[in-house]
Amino acid sequence: MKKHSARVAPLSACNSPVLTLTKVEGDERSRESPAPAEAQMQAGAEGSGRVNRCCWKCSVMQLKKFFWGVAVVLGVCSSWSGSTQLAKLTFKKFDAPFTLTWFATNWNFLFFPLYYLGHVFKSAEKQSPKQRYRECCRFFGDNGLTLKVFFTKAAPFGVLWTLTNYLYLHAIKKINTTDVSVLFCCNKAFVFLLSWIVLRDRFMGVRIVAAIFAIAGIVMMTYADGFHSHSVIGIALVVGSASTSALYKVLFKLLLGSAKFGEAALFLSVLAVFNVLFVTCIPVILYFTKVEYWSSFDVIPWGNLCGFSILLLTFNILLNFGIAITYPTLISLGIVLSVPVNAVVDHYMSEIVFNSVRVIAIVIIGLGFLLLLLPEEWDVWVIKLLTRLKVRKKEEIPEGNGDIVSGLPNKSRRTRPSMSSFAH
Repeated sequence: MKKHSARVAPLSACNSPVLTLTKVEGDERSRESPAPAEAQMQAGAEGSGRVNRCCWKCSVMQLKKFFWGVAVVLGVCSSWSGSTQLAKLTFKKFDAPFTLTWFATNWNFLFFPLYYLGHVFKSAEKQSPKQRYRECCRFFGDNGLTLKVFFTKAAPFGVLWTLTNYLYLHAIKKINTTDVSVLFCCNKAFVFLLSWIVLRDRFMGVRIVAAIFAIAGIVMMTYADGFHSHSVIGIALVVGSASTSALYKVLFKLLLGSAKFGEAALFLSVLAVFNVLFVTCIPVILYFTKVEYWSSFDVIPWGNLCGFSILLLTFNILLNFGIAITYPTLISLGIVLSVPVNAVVDHYMSEIVFNSVRVIAIVIIGLGFLLLLLPEEWDVWVIKLLTRLKVRKKEEIPEGNGDIVSGLPNKSRRTRPSMSSFAH
């Protein structure tokens, strides 16, 4: 038995101290195997380590998403304000807002090719362009993109897209870019009102307040210039642009629902096809009727037109696909931040007067826009936050009382500054 135990002892020492053939080995097992309390501590340490690793991964992902969000916000702000300012400069040389709208909308055709390039570089299961196109066409129905679907589900949105951009650009001719950009922020309030009426969305009092702020801001903005016909027409054009933009979003949700990234890219490219086939005749008519006339094609500032189109395409890409890398609220903040950027540019490049009425109108509309960014469950979150703060205060007060009571027997501790913190 002694020889046998001598042979087995090295195995138990190298692998696992489980075998107990002699009293000596039993003593070694009792020393080497952890106690139940120690085992629980080890398991707790491993569990806490896993939780810490998960928390670390989540925090890193959130930080990455936040930094991407900052980049997207800067991109949205710069592309939107840049396209607005470049359109203002273009109209000094090329007074044709509808032609500019038609030219910029044609660039939407690049949406689906750009999406497919991203699909090829990122997706593990690569598909051919034809396969990807057919899969995205299911968004329009079981039969795909038929001629009937094109005229019933794509053509109305093509008209609304063209109207939104044309009214916005035409308003830039009438009033300054600051007023145009801030008034266009009212489209978020119009989306809420239409969604509440048409889609029967949840009623929220804070969003009604935001809609009232938007309407009050529009009235004050009109009053800021003294109700001159020139400014009133410009404000009416921007409000019309914001209204058609809101109608576009609500009808899209009503008729088509939500779309994936590939489906949205295909839909925007289809709008470009509609623009080429059915809207091209309107700039031609406007040219021959000399409503939008230019003497020769050499006079057209092609650099400004292409620059405006690229900036508008960038803005729409970030607006539609930015949610893949960051939070939607941060993307919306980029539109609001374009207002002060346009205000600074207008201050140095035009004769805009920032009187008290205009500043108050800008602040009211901006505040209404920010209120509309609040999530639907914001009131529940606020109540939970207040409840947690109350619980913490109740936990802190007994701790302060304990310090005072424990300090009573000792005179030296009675003079410690715990009394001041308790009284505060």
